[in-house]
Amino acid sequence: MKHYTFPDRFRALHDQAVARYAGGVRSADALCTPDEKAFLAANGISPNNLFDYAEDFHGYDGQPGPNHALGIELVRRDYFLNVQGARPSATVLDPATMPAKTASVRGISWLPRLLPKARAKLRGELPTSLMYGCGGDRSFFQEHDIIPAEFLALVWRHERDDDAIVDWVVRRSAGRR
Repeated sequence: MKHYTFPDRFRALHDQAVARYAGGVRSADALCTPDEKAFLAANGISPNNLFDYAEDFHGYDGQPGPNHALGIELVRRDYFLNVQGARPSATVLDPATMPAKTASVRGISWLPRLLPKARAKLRGELPTSLMYGCGGDRSFFQEHDIIPAEFLALVWRHERDDDAIVDWVVRRSAGRR
């Protein structure tokens, strides 16, 4: 595995996924070659992650975009390699256990839903039906002036402490006013 060139290779795969999606590829499995799938797996990333980025890129005016995708996947990759020892999790988050999209904590909408989703993304446990960085997440991040990768790293630092994460978001939001 080549670590130094990961960002360049991931960016190339992101751009290829966007182009393939534009060309009519509509499944995560068909989006990547076996070599690309092996590269992604070695870095704790699934083809579905690329598919979600490509699909949203075309459906939401270029969002979340290659820079945010790379930032997110760098945090995920670091966790995968250094916490999980390059071993994928056998667990998958059950979407039925997710808080409602309308749930809020301390007046902050979406945050209760985002917390388990971010933990699942960090651990590689998101089901294919959920995307970290989806439209709802992006609205939350934009409203509170948070970089998606920054939030994922925050969740890693406070993996079992929701109050610390909520406090940080409250401070960040207050700083915007």
